[in-house]
Amino acid sequence: MTTALITGATAGIGAAFARRLAAEGRNLVLVARDTERLQEQATELHDRHGIEAEVLTADLSDDEGMVAVEKRLADRKHPVDLLINNAGFGNKGRFLEVSMADELTMLKVHCEAVLRLTSAAAGSMRERGRGGVVNVASVAAFVPRGTYGASKAWVVQFTQGVARDMAGSGVRLMALCPGFVRTEFHERAGMGTDNIPGWMWLDADKLVSSALADLAKGKSLSIPDPRYKALMGMVKLAPRGLLGGVSSRAGRKYGPQ
Repeated sequence: MTTALITGATAGIGAAFARRLAAEGRNLVLVARDTERLQEQATELHDRHGIEAEVLTADLSDDEGMVAVEKRLADRKHPVDLLINNAGFGNKGRFLEVSMADELTMLKVHCEAVLRLTSAAAGSMRERGRGGVVNVASVAAFVPRGTYGASKAWVVQFTQGVARDMAGSGVRLMALCPGFVRTEFHERAGMGTDNIPGWMWLDADKLVSSALADLAKGKSLSIPDPRYKALMGMVKLAPRGLLGGVSSRAGRKYGPQ
């Protein structure tokens, strides 16, 4: 039985990945900061699907938490076959309205943690000649959106670059770029969502199904919905200045996952 490790596993997209992978019969390593929620989730998934669900409490905004997850990913005796780098958050406010400490924490979680955990997982996966890494980014990666958008753009570029470097190794890497998803993401950031049209919202479980199908096809980039694929096609054609204006009025306040 294969094992998947999921960061940010207790809510939203991470929890949807956990449900889907458990239903497929995969053992899980569930990573988040809230031990109680992790234990409740692990018990529920074990009882429902008969899989083993390991709990790893870790805060990826500090080195201690990152080291703990790195060690688990590098464990050759209990290998991880699929890594889902999902942990992330948003900050409410424009540039200079958000504290520098919060900006730096975002870079640590969105960039440094993704770099370090991908490296730890990919090294052992390459030795075995198989494995997969999904790094959750956002469609915000394709528009000017301050630190959040820049960090997600880094995730996309990094993931696709590593995917090319590891071609032929048996290890697949994919950047997942969702749009607005009904999760705890916006509530935790204190962001309102009333002005977001209903058609822009995605279902987390359907998103995960699409993402896993794209990974199986060997794609290095997944935008898992026709609506957002069309929108991103339009973004490529729009003037950069126009995108920046739209983003500053709406995206900073209502950023997608």
